Amino acid sequence: MDLPAWDDPDFKGGTMVRAALWLVQVVGEGNTFTKEQLRLAFPGVSQADRRLRDLRDYRWSILTSTEDASLLAEEQRFLHVGVPVWDPAARRAAAPQNTMSAKEKQAALSRDDYMCTICGISGGEPYPDDSTQTGVLSVSRRPTLLPDGRERVMLVTECKRCRAGSNGSPARADEVLTAINSLDDDDRRQLQRWIARGRRVLTPLDRAWNTYRRLPPDARDEIRGRLGR
Repeated sequence: MDLPAWDDPDFKGGTMVRAALWLVQVVGEGNTFTKEQLRLAFPGVSQADRRLRDLRDYRWSILTSTEDASLLAEEQRFLHVGVPVWDPAARRAAAPQNTMSAKEKQAALSRDDYMCTICGISGGEPYPDDSTQTGVLSVSRRPTLLPDGRERVMLVTECKRCRAGSNGSPARADEVLTAINSLDDDDRRQLQRWIARGRRVLTPLDRAWNTYRRLPPDARDEIRGRLGR
């Protein structure tokens, strides 16, 4: 669908929707902007920055200097688009459900050991592949299809980066069980040990591979050359 212009005076969208269009049409994915630029774009609009933050509930990724150390304090980075909030049907379908209580959030964070359940990053910990960004955790509601076919909405701890990369599709416990059942006996026993410990135990081979992958490309070439000889 053709997007309405963010500054069209005849467009009836609210500030959050207009701010989303401004990000897409003026700032562009991957680029930075400041609060001053936002204020100039929406003169006389109170709390425009708060309406911009509301986009995160619709899986829009907007980083501050807290999550991206390369940014100045007054800068933010528009990483990528989430739900197309200018489409009323899409916005209604993705609208945040009933508010989570602080007790529920705390219980979910504690259950998940204060780590992202997808990538394992802890709050405030730098990402291994990008030390300029640190993990920012939140608790999300995730539709989940269970092995018996029931679908439930469950609370899950995710970092902002993993949450932004999600396409919103349900978690599939049924597919996970099918994949586990397809393993041979040795691999299944190994997986059961990891599940019992709550973490995967790295072998010396895993550690060697991980440290090799962290080397710069030229250093990896040196390693390959030596192994070849």
